[in-house]
Amino acid sequence: MTTAKRAAVYLRVSTGEQHAENQEPDVARLAAARGYVVVACYVECKSTRKLRPEFSRMMEAAKRGEFDVVVVWSLSRFGRSTLGNMLDVRDLDAIGVQLVSVRETWLDTTGPTRTLLVAVFSWIAEQERDERSARTKAGLARVRARGSASGRPIGRPPRLDPASLARARAMRVSGRSVRSIAMALGVPRPTVQRALAAARKGSP
Repeated sequence: MTTAKRAAVYLRVSTGEQHAENQEPDVARLAAARGYVVVACYVECKSTRKLRPEFSRMMEAAKRGEFDVVVVWSLSRFGRSTLGNMLDVRDLDAIGVQLVSVRETWLDTTGPTRTLLVAVFSWIAEQERDERSARTKAGLARVRARGSASGRPIGRPPRLDPASLARARAMRVSGRSVRSIAMALGVPRPTVQRALAAARKGSP
């Protein structure tokens, strides 16, 4: 009897990019389709310019043999730079942990072109990140010019802050009900429902 592989899910949602991708449903579907047992979920909701404590925790757990597979939405969510991705993929390979991506279906294959593809796709993600950063700065400058001294969008703030939203999304991916998530966060259930629905639809 074949034992199901243990999987860790890694989601990275940079502050201000909550609407960028709907990572969780795709990641959950891939894990279910391959028969993985999700044993851990790591969610990063900090700026890509800062350290990633959840990523570090995941890599340490991988070295301890706590799971067999890491599932990500894409290489751009796994790492921040070309060199960093190449080194981290190499480290996972060395300890026998597969890296599986929703978008890059070739990532968990073997062959001489895999390393090259990791470098190419990571470089593309790095360029997109830099371009997105430039657009964000330009947008903040426009907001400030219109009278918002802080540069924050004018209007009613969301009920869940980015960290709470990230926790809610992680718990949802792991199979928690909306009711239990609301209880864990100490907010009304409709608040969690609206926040998760807005994230899936691509709303800020």
